[in-house]
Amino acid sequence: MTDVVQTSKLIYLFNQTFGQSHQVELVRGEQEPVYLPADESHARNRIIFAHGFMSSAFHEIAHWLIAGKQRHKQIDYGYWYEADGRTALQQMLFEKVEVKPQAIEWILSKAANHKFRVSVDNLSGEATDPAPFKQEVYQQVKSYIKNGLPERAEKFRYQLCLFYGTSKVIQLNDFDVQSI
Repeated sequence: MTDVVQTSKLIYLFNQTFGQSHQVELVRGEQEPVYLPADESHARNRIIFAHGFMSSAFHEIAHWLIAGKQRHKQIDYGYWYEADGRTALQQMLFEKVEVKPQAIEWILSKAANHKFRVSVDNLSGEATDPAPFKQEVYQQVKSYIKNGLPERAEKFRYQLCLFYGTSKVIQLNDFDVQSI
């Protein structure tokens, strides 16, 4: 199945789940991903994912799922972001804010039977060891399994399970830190 077909299904499912209730829509983009709050030109908030990639869609959805009401009013949720080419210190800061979204992305990807790869998003930057970040993402997944996902994340995970016919029960043995 092509990414266009897969992402079309994901767009439909996300927009059916949250479009009306949260005035938000998932949009396939051709450039870098961005979250744009509603404005004079657009009645709905838009989650625009990069280049039609499933992984980008899941990642951007994860950010939206954990952002609060105030963050939903800001471009890219008001998060700090330094583009590819980060120093080791900048990369450490980037990874710190990416643990929860990437843990949710992994859980959503699993619910949709889609391969997940942790993203350090710093191909031309100072080299760092990704192993500690992968371990933090894995630990966050374990925490979500033990304590539960945020409400919207659980709602969407459940919809993905229904749509893709995957298990509605999250089990730790479904997640392997070596695979990401």
